[in-house]
Amino acid sequence: MSLLKVDDIHVYYGAIHAIKGISFEVNEGEIVTLIGANGAGKSTTLNTVAGLLRPRTGAMTFDGKNLIATPCNKTVSLGMALCPEGRRIFQQMTVRENLEMGGFTRPAAEIPASMEEMFQRFPRLKEREKQIAGTLSGGEQQMLAIARAMMSKPRLLMLDEPSMGLAPILVEQIFDIIKELHAAGVTILLVEQNAQMALSIADRAYVLETGKIIMSGAADDLLHNDDVRKAYLGN
Repeated sequence: MSLLKVDDIHVYYGAIHAIKGISFEVNEGEIVTLIGANGAGKSTTLNTVAGLLRPRTGAMTFDGKNLIATPCNKTVSLGMALCPEGRRIFQQMTVRENLEMGGFTRPAAEIPASMEEMFQRFPRLKEREKQIAGTLSGGEQQMLAIARAMMSKPRLLMLDEPSMGLAPILVEQIFDIIKELHAAGVTILLVEQNAQMALSIADRAYVLETGKIIMSGAADDLLHNDDVRKAYLGN
């Protein structure tokens, strides 16, 4: 069943035509990844789905609901959560306070159980729950950003460049976390510069180039596609 459906959206930054009529969908239970070079439009697409940007034309629905008519502060209540590029944690707040902010749309009585669930899934955050978030390592900050997004109990988790700036061993850890969340029933839309890793865990993929989708298909097929390997996998 199609959970997210994006149909022929065009997105502009002023006079710059950033997204040029792309269409894609994410079915419930999938990991779908958007790959492409810097400036291809991956993050712009994610921010548009999340409601931070508005398409000039086109349609977007989430679980049949019109996303374009939904204010961005209401998308979380629909069951969508964005873990943004650059993590964007609340630097001056503690780990616990960041997680509490992630659950702001939930009934207060449900927050303690969700908090405990996140601490079980991310033991490192439990160890640092009273620590100021800005003093965490890069990998810990990325874990916190994902956990904060998960506090809203999303049906669709959108991850924007979760491996950015991390050492290879931490990249492996973050992708293991993504696989665990997916195994727990979360549908995931992943934007990722590390195409090799993204394609290795995704069900389906779309390749973006200068604001257009130039290729799509099963992630494993694209992983072994000669054109994709030359352009994005470095071999």
